[in-house]
Amino acid sequence: MSHDADAADAEGSVIPRRDGPILRLTLDRPQRRNSLTHLMIETLVRVLTDAAADDSLRAIHLRGAGEDFCSGADWVATNNGSRQRPRTGDLVRRIPHAAHRLIELVQTIHLPVVCTVRGWAVGMGCNLALAADFAVAADDAVFWEPFIERGFSPDSGASWLLPRLVGMARARRMLLLSEKVGGADAADWGLIHQAAHPAELDDTVEQLLARLADGPTVALGLAKQALNYGQHASLGESLTQELFNLELSCRTNDFKEGLEAYRQRRVPKFDGR
Repeated sequence: MSHDADAADAEGSVIPRRDGPILRLTLDRPQRRNSLTHLMIETLVRVLTDAAADDSLRAIHLRGAGEDFCSGADWVATNNGSRQRPRTGDLVRRIPHAAHRLIELVQTIHLPVVCTVRGWAVGMGCNLALAADFAVAADDAVFWEPFIERGFSPDSGASWLLPRLVGMARARRMLLLSEKVGGADAADWGLIHQAAHPAELDDTVEQLLARLADGPTVALGLAKQALNYGQHASLGESLTQELFNLELSCRTNDFKEGLEAYRQRRVPKFDGR
């Protein structure tokens, strides 16, 4: 292998591919269990930012190359001693525009995000999957938040995501005790959308993606926004937000198509507009 190839493997990559209305993103660093380098995180932020303004997209699919989804941020590569010691506050300055921005984009983009999880989903990789609207995992996949076990506190949204998904008691088990959670248990807990036999995982994900990509995209995005908003709002505030969202969704072509399909007693054919 050439020096350039070695360097490319060390940096890793994110492979974006358009598949009709679906944007497919593959974390491509299988020799390191798809651990995320700075370059990979920056690429994901840039691609998702562009996707947010692309009216032709209707769903996003996130997966890892090879046998694992993602083993987290590559702290070894980040702290390998090859670069000058950063100034004090380096993490505080840099992380909000990189890892934090990535989690926020997956959580808030007005497109449904589906994540396929095989093998390991660790640390930031675990949180990336949990930030998606739908995480579908193999029965034998493993979700793990090893921050405490490695001597530092949780990051990338773990302390926000876990209590909301599985409650405080299970969040403590995952964060304070670093307990690993298998794919089947993750589905039973409500940590993820669904678990499937490894041989059936891809078909399960594709059926879900097809359903979402055929849906009323604007209404889906507004519903996603309302769910996120409701996590920190009162009932009255949420009702008001729903009202404004309803005003917007009722002005779409898909709303008109939904009514017409209901009148004609047929399945609606939404165009995402």
